[in-house]
Amino acid sequence: MTFDPATDIPDLGGKVIFITGGTAGLGKQSILALVKKNPAHVYFSGRDAPRAAALISEITAAIPSAQLTFVECNMSSLASVAKAAKQVTSKTDQLDIMMCNAGVWTVPPALTEDGYETQFGINHLSHALLLKLLRPILLRTPDARVSGFPASEMRYPQSKLANLIYAAELARRYPQLTSVSVHPGIVATDMVLNAPWTMKLFLKVIQMWTGEAIVKPETGALNQVWAATAAKTELVNGEYYVPVGKPGKHTKLSADKKLAEKLWEWTEKELEGYYLS
Repeated sequence: MTFDPATDIPDLGGKVIFITGGTAGLGKQSILALVKKNPAHVYFSGRDAPRAAALISEITAAIPSAQLTFVECNMSSLASVAKAAKQVTSKTDQLDIMMCNAGVWTVPPALTEDGYETQFGINHLSHALLLKLLRPILLRTPDARVSGFPASEMRYPQSKLANLIYAAELARRYPQLTSVSVHPGIVATDMVLNAPWTMKLFLKVIQMWTGEAIVKPETGALNQVWAATAAKTELVNGEYYVPVGKPGKHTKLSADKKLAEKLWEWTEKELEGYYLS
């Protein structure tokens, strides 16, 4: 499928969008593509306030009418995630597109502030908390979209498998939401360019095996932008898509509904103490 954001993204007038990890990489490129289509408001999270301010200045210089709000959020802290969710719900009662974009890769073995393995805690659990706390406004919004991306280290694929099966389980439990997981390809983001040489070698092996080329962030963002804006009839709820808009191949684990149900129940139990107050 060919997908050109300039012509294929429909008018987003009246739509409210929230993108995690929006200050750089795929998140930033997604904002740059979507904001050109007249959304009512774009909220985006991150840890780097100066970079966020620079992005807002860049966009509003080109599109003075653009409405953007930076939501400061440390995804390694569930308390910070809950605070970010409260900030969003205090400003809007609708949420048409939620793009779970933030993530980490090749970080040294460590734990989040709450004691979870860093990559699993940030890539899965923090997004699950956001989804839990923002679910009420997502459910009130007709045709709300939720997307996240898995990709290809040992700890990282575990967190991305969680993303994939959690998105599918969300679709089964809340079919009124459109929830999909998307793979961006191998993208030359800062996370990849600054990876240790061992991981760069690993990516090279994957390239040789799959025939995939390393693409620029603006190209890597196309699949998630497509998933966020394509006609609902073009999407299968709960599906996993590879660039651009093609159903991905599932493994035994990624298609395991019992595993997805088990992950959902475990996640809900871990997050049961967090509510919007």
